[in-house]
Amino acid sequence: MAMKKIDILNFITDFRKAPNDIKTFKAMVAHLNVTDEGPLNTMLTELQQARVIREVEQNGEKAYQVIAR
Repeated sequence: MAMKKIDILNFITDFRKAPNDIKTFKAMVAHLNVTDEGPLNTMLTELQQARVIREVEQNGEKAYQVIAR
């Protein structure tokens, strides 16, 4: 199954339960079962450029939060 941007967004947040949730990069890699981080990094960069997500830091780790509804 190919990873899609919507899979990333759905993992980071659930608008009904946790609209401001933050997920670490490591958690994303584990949840999405990523073996090659290149495509994931590309999608995250595209989502940041489109101002859909922002990169934050959580406990010293790279993490992401959805900022667009």
